[in-house]
Amino acid sequence: MILVTGASGKVGSEATRLLGAQRQPIRALVRDASRAPRADVEIAIGDFDRPDTLDAAMRGIATVILASPAVPAQEIAVIASAVRQGVRHIVKITSKASADSPVERRRGQAQIEAYLEASGLSYTLLRSNAYMQNLLALAPTIKQSRGFLMSAGDGQVGMIDARDVAATAAKVATEPTVHADRAYWLTGPELITYNDVAKELSDALGYTVEYRQSTPTEHLAAMVRAGVPETIATSNAQAFGLIAEGDAAWLSDEVAAITGAAPRSLRTFITDHIAAFTER
Repeated sequence: MILVTGASGKVGSEATRLLGAQRQPIRALVRDASRAPRADVEIAIGDFDRPDTLDAAMRGIATVILASPAVPAQEIAVIASAVRQGVRHIVKITSKASADSPVERRRGQAQIEAYLEASGLSYTLLRSNAYMQNLLALAPTIKQSRGFLMSAGDGQVGMIDARDVAATAAKVATEPTVHADRAYWLTGPELITYNDVAKELSDALGYTVEYRQSTPTEHLAAMVRAGVPETIATSNAQAFGLIAEGDAAWLSDEVAAITGAAPRSLRTFITDHIAAFTER
């Protein structure tokens, strides 16, 4: 049986949907039963901060898709529970982790990965470039001002749709021995700048969407004013500053190699989510 953590999130909910459609034996871990992604899969109510609930969710599980906000103590608790309960393989959704990165969440990912690698479990790391779904956070500003503020400069990003990350995770989870102890770098089909994002949105919406370039300091202040917690806004501003320096300008063909399907383009993503940018 496969356990999907964070089953109400971007990647977890789609992985649960895909595995459910394939009639794979799965269990979805959520904190709140009302946010369960499907009515036809087994639901486990659990809390990353309560090991007893994790142990209950892990019973009878062979493979875990570990998708969460990647708080080190919480994901390490999941891995420790998996070890206790005899899980054989973990598919970890991760990113460009680095123990010496200036970005806190990347350091956190490196800490989690190091624990997983030392756990004795078989694992697969899915290192994703930036999610297209993060663009949805720009929708309120775009609807209000026909533009958005960003400190990514002209940096390119191998942006990926979270649905393609989920499809990759679901495929790996159904054949874990094929992908044991491997790390894959997942991207969309093309390198994208935020000027490209503005152009695609302009074409889809029928009016000009302006990309307003800013410094990381200005971007940080704008995010805090918009209600983003300061620690998260700081990490975001640092990450966008790195994008401006070329840090995210990488592509791979590993989504297609694993799933057999090409990853979605930015245009497809915007078309599928256009209501987010138009509905009041």
